[in-house]
Parts: sequence; C-alpha cells; structure tokens
Amino acid sequence: MTEKIQKLMNDNWVARWSVLVLVALMMFFAYMFVDVMSPLKSLVEGKLGWDSGVFGTYAASEYILNVCGFLILAGILLDKLGVRFSGILSAGLMVFGAAIKFVGVSDWFQTTGFAQWLGSWWVEMPASAKMASLGFMIFGCGCEMEGTNVSKILAKWFKGKEMAMAMGIEMAIARLGVFAVMWISPLISAKFDGSVMAPMGFCGALLCIGLINFIIFAVMDSKFDKQLVAAGLATDEKSPEDEFHVSDLGAIFKSKMFWIVALLCVLYYSAIFPFQRYAPNFLEETLQIDAATASRLFSVFPILAMCLTPFLGFFLDRKGKGATMLMAGAVIMIACHLSFAFVLPLFPYKWLAVSLIVILGVSFSLVPAALWPSVPKIIDEKILGSAYCLIFWVQNIGLCLVPMLIGSLRNSTGGYFVPMIVFSSFGVLAFIFSLLLKKEDSKKGYGLELPNIKK
Repeated sequence: MTEKIQKLMNDNWVARWSVLVLVALMMFFAYMFVDVMSPLKSLVEGKLGWDSGVFGTYAASEYILNVCGFLILAGILLDKLGVRFSGILSAGLMVFGAAIKFVGVSDWFQTTGFAQWLGSWWVEMPASAKMASLGFMIFGCGCEMEGTNVSKILAKWFKGKEMAMAMGIEMAIARLGVFAVMWISPLISAKFDGSVMAPMGFCGALLCIGLINFIIFAVMDSKFDKQLVAAGLATDEKSPEDEFHVSDLGAIFKSKMFWIVALLCVLYYSAIFPFQRYAPNFLEETLQIDAATASRLFSVFPILAMCLTPFLGFFLDRKGKGATMLMAGAVIMIACHLSFAFVLPLFPYKWLAVSLIVILGVSFSLVPAALWPSVPKIIDEKILGSAYCLIFWVQNIGLCLVPMLIGSLRNSTGGYFVPMIVFSSFGVLAFIFSLLLKKEDSKKGYGLELPNIKK
C-alpha cells in the first residue's frame, strides 16, 4: 500500500502540471470571451444602437442567473457529483451561451421576426442587447461555475504541494486572456470591416477547444480517483472531498471567516471587473484617443499581474503572509482609482495612464494570489466546492449591480469622475475587511499568515 501511495498521479509533477495547463487554458479562453466586447464599446453603440446604460445592463447580465441562485446549485453539484461532471457541464454552458450571444449581435438576426418582437417591448433595450444578454447570462453561469471548479481541482491535485503557486499560475494564464482580447478583438473587427460578429465567433471557437480540454482532464481525474481508492485514501470511486450532504451548507453560512472573505471578495472585485468593462472607453475619452489605441493601452493591465502572481504564490507557499498581502492590495487599488479620478484628467498623458494601469495590476496580483489559497484553510475539504461557489455568489451580487450603477452614473453625470470615486470607495471598504480578516486569523489561528507547504 505504501508503494501505491508514493506513486499517485499528483506526485508526478508532469501529471499535476498538465492538469493545471488543461484547466487554465479554459479560463484563458473564458476571460477572452468575457471582455471581447469591451474594446468595441464605441463600435457597438454606433452599430447596434446601444448606449452606456444598455452596455452596463449587458455587462451585468453575466451575473444575473448566478445571483438568482445558480451558483448555490453549482456548489452543490460540484461537491455532490465531483469536478469532472461539473467541469464538463460548465464548459458546455459557456459554449452554449456564447452561441446565443453570437446570434444576438449578428447582422442577419436584426432582420428576423423574432428580433422585431424582442424590440417591441422594453424599447430602451434593443433586441440585439436582449439576445446578447441572454447568452451572456448562460455563459456567466458556466464561467463562474468553472472558476470555482478550477479552484477545487487545483486544491485536489496540489494538496500538500505548490497549491498557491499553481493557483497563481492559473490566474496568470487566465489574465493573459484579458491582454490578448484587448489586442485581438479590435484587430479582428477591423479585418472584417468593423464587424462585432467576427471577434465574438473567434473567441467562441476557442471555448470549444476549452471544452475538449476538460474532457481530457476528466479522463486523467478518473484514473487519479481510482488510485486514491486503491491506496486506501477513498472508500469508493469518489474522492473524499466529494462525499457531501446539502445540510453541510449550514456550516459555511455559520462561519464568520466565510463572511469576511466573501464580503472582502465582492468589494474588491466590484472595483476591478466592472472597471475592465469601461476602462477602454474611459481612456478613449480622458486621453482623447481612438478606441483601438485605448484598448491597447489598457491591455497592459494584466501583464504585471500575470508575471507577479506565480511568484507571489511561490512566496505564499513558503513564507505565508496572506492576510498582509490582502491589505496591501486594497491600498494600491484605492490609490490607483483616486488617481484615475483626480490626476489623469489633469495630466492626460499616455505614460501616466499606462503607469497607473500597471500599478493596478500589482493589486490584482496581491489580492487573488492570497485570497483563493486561503479558503481551504478556513473551510472543510468536503464542502470546499460549495464554499467557493457561495463566495462567488456573494461576489456576483456586486458584479451584477455595479456595472448597471456605473452605466447609470455615466449617463447622468456625462463623465467618469463619479464612477472612479465609487470604485475607490469599494477599495476602502475592502481594506477594512482585510483588517478584520487579519485580526480574526490572529485570534483563531487559521494560518493565513503561515506558509502552505508543510516542512
């Protein structure tokens, strides 16, 4: 039995890092699809008749079904049926939702009777936006579910190993999707005479490749589970963490640390992801540049984050200081958004904009690198998937409401000063919760400041 335990698949670095590549590429493609229309905001408004309010509602639609309870169901499915079923299901939802969104923005759809019927009610929202939002809702269910699923996969395959570093590399690869789409989307659109469909179709095809990746992972994970059974580390074909009861959700909701982490998460990400939707247009107006140049400038946002996150994970695995990193990330984010509000309009230089965007990327390295590997330290392994999903559920409430708020403020004020103040206020609240997190950890000894790798 000892020999079997020594030769588990995740003890082989090639196997476990191959799993990382397979699942990270899916998130890379997902991040590309999420922001495929962000560099095209001006084009979409001119060609499809959307305004900032419509664009904000569309951006919020990604999270609506998740807020209405899908993520809670996703967590139950993940813990009850395992990472293989949930992974393929969520990848399939992304592909299906992407197809609907593609139809919504297509030229031929606008001439159909169904489009005319859609446009006959709630006339402030064009038919194309309604159809695109429906697809984005379905895609969002799959994307958020896959995000939690990937976290649990890496916690499973890298348990007792380089878990924070693995999660950091996965996040870095995913964020590369933001950089890539900020360049690729305008280029593809221009290649096809200002088409919105072309970049959407390209990113949708990449999602299909991601679905194939998860099917390959499922084969590997099935073999790994059989090894766990043979080694006596599981009692049946399921991994120990898949033995779940719905009643276990109560343990999550009763956890004070869960709520601190969840509220920190929603406040921090509400100042990041909604900002990404509007950032190219913000730069376009503030710097008086064209949309393609603005999107290229903003593409540097994930670069430093992408480079730093694996190293921060490496540091976290060996030295710890996770709670301190969360505090530092919140402070940097506050400074950047206040600079966007007060400094950049007075000194509208490209080098200054790029500097602020890159520094914001440092914050986007510190917080996720410390946040997600901390969850397994405060939540029991068998309900870890549900915990991740519930954190994402709370996060999605903010991500659903904030884009609509920003779109409304943009329309009512005619600029981006007030939205940037709102983003910075989220950072202040996130910093307060990071202080509470560190205080609670020092009292209860969860080990958030301790290294992940045990010596």
